[in-house]
Amino acid sequence: MPGSVPLALGLDTVGLQVPWYFRCPISLELMQDPVTVATGQTYDRASIESWVATGNTTCPVTRAPLADFTLIPNHTLRRLIQEWCVAHRSLGVERIPTPKQPADPDLIRSLIAQGPGLPVLKKLRALARESDKNRLVMATHETRAALVEMAFGGSAEEAQAEAMAVLALVGMGEAEAVDVVGREDRVTRLAKVLGSQGTTLEAKVNAGAVVEAAAAVSGAEARVVLGAADGVIEGLVALVDEKANARAVRVGIRGLFALCLAKENRQRAVSAGAASALARRVAEGGCAGELERALAAVERLSRTDGGREAVVSGAGGGAAVVIALVRAMSGRAAEHAAGALVAVVGGSEVLQLEAVRAGAMSQLLMMVQGGCSERAKRKAQHLLKLLRSAWPTTDSMANSDDFLRPY
Repeated sequence: MPGSVPLALGLDTVGLQVPWYFRCPISLELMQDPVTVATGQTYDRASIESWVATGNTTCPVTRAPLADFTLIPNHTLRRLIQEWCVAHRSLGVERIPTPKQPADPDLIRSLIAQGPGLPVLKKLRALARESDKNRLVMATHETRAALVEMAFGGSAEEAQAEAMAVLALVGMGEAEAVDVVGREDRVTRLAKVLGSQGTTLEAKVNAGAVVEAAAAVSGAEARVVLGAADGVIEGLVALVDEKANARAVRVGIRGLFALCLAKENRQRAVSAGAASALARRVAEGGCAGELERALAAVERLSRTDGGREAVVSGAGGGAAVVIALVRAMSGRAAEHAAGALVAVVGGSEVLQLEAVRAGAMSQLLMMVQGGCSERAKRKAQHLLKLLRSAWPTTDSMANSDDFLRPY
């Protein structure tokens, strides 16, 4: 509403005193979704969930150990806060919305107990799509294990596909990943879905998400098993190359990143076109929010036989990939961008000169002097030494104001 006061900015700034018992003891802001913990203290849900997620096991106010982490909605307090907001509407205070509660765990157990029927699986999928809270409720070993059985069991193909979709949303823990990777028939099914021409894109994306989830929580041996299956890496590369599906691109990048953590998969990934596809995404700026993982995979693959050449050709030439990597050195992915740049420009005076022209030196100096990790600083220092000979190559460069500015 016009002139309304954003609650997150604090209502005291407009001269309106918020009752202390309406404030979250952690954030000190007006509570949006008050919940009570085992000690009887009430907090805003987002604040107490963040507190627990960072490893704290005590009540923030009493410091008493939390016997369990159940959060009970405080409906009475929420209604009082809503009434207070309405009473001060003339001052621009917006009424806090009534939060949608997470799915009832008993409902999830009841649905799972009904077996792999398509209506049941569609209901589970709808719940999983609805909110992070629902997915958290569903992320138990019992639910995940049941979904694995439904996705890879003897149910109808349409039900298997629906179960795979739910599993892709809910994710897997280590135990469920072992249940998938430890059985050849299940790995083969994932490879078949990813590589088959007759499979829908949605089914391929879901299978790719399951591969990524299994690889992310498993050890190197499991990653090797997944990467060795005909069609898995090739299918993930195809997802990265999708033109108009951000989720497909995101799943493909995450899957290739996870599998390329295992050295044994890297040569196969290069041969399957992963280095070219990832470099192309980096150069085009189309990494669907996964630039850091894309660059980490590019860095590893560029050190593999044929990987450097694949990265250069995939990005549209040496100059294009160099410029893209220099640009990436200004963000969170700076370490991997610098590592990939070392592999790309090493041994090529032309590309070293291109990197200097693109502003690499100033970016690298900022990395060395800034708050990067020690490993990132070592990569930056190595690249600075590598590019030193290209620095004073031409008088035009030395006299150019653009030379000292990042690209």
